[in-house]
Amino acid sequence: MAELRTYTFLDSLQPQFASFLATVAQGFLPVAGQAALFVEISPGMDINRVTDVALKATHVTPGMMIIERLFGMLEIHSDSQADVRAAGAAILDSLGLKEEDRIKPKVFTSQVIRAINDYHTQLINRTRHGDMILPGQSLYVMEVAPAGYAALAANEAEKAAEINVLEVRTFGSFGRMYLAGEERDIDVGYRAAEAAIESVSGRVQQK
Repeated sequence: MAELRTYTFLDSLQPQFASFLATVAQGFLPVAGQAALFVEISPGMDINRVTDVALKATHVTPGMMIIERLFGMLEIHSDSQADVRAAGAAILDSLGLKEEDRIKPKVFTSQVIRAINDYHTQLINRTRHGDMILPGQSLYVMEVAPAGYAALAANEAEKAAEINVLEVRTFGSFGRMYLAGEERDIDVGYRAAEAAIESVSGRVQQK
């Protein structure tokens, strides 16, 4: 039986996060304002079956399908929130699971680095896929598991504050998110990200 690791619905993709997804996704790209769903399961190969169910049940569009040995992740989106929710319901039904069977996410790293150094910005900017960070700005880094919840954190942070999305990794053992901006905006954004993760219900993962 598949394990439901991540199941998170985004009601409205924010402009920067949507643009970031369009940079890294290899599927059909989302645009700002669309609804999206991130689903992560184990074992990874089962994500093919999950994708098949979602696409045959509704008119959603797949943006990302990541298949690893342990975990598989699917992102789907649509102009219609109802279609995305219906696709999610079809996925859960096919797996014989409920939304509350997902793992409750846990934040492993949450740190703000203020007034970042010029050379530090160069290191970050060389590896990011999104916007850039400038010297003197603040950097926020979150590490969360399961990985797919990094999408929720980034989207909610952008709703709350004027921040730049540098990098969001939504698959693998841990999700990671890098945000940049003025100190006051980062302080608002990271609290919104933490609150979003804390608000997700689910089962506590056994160690």
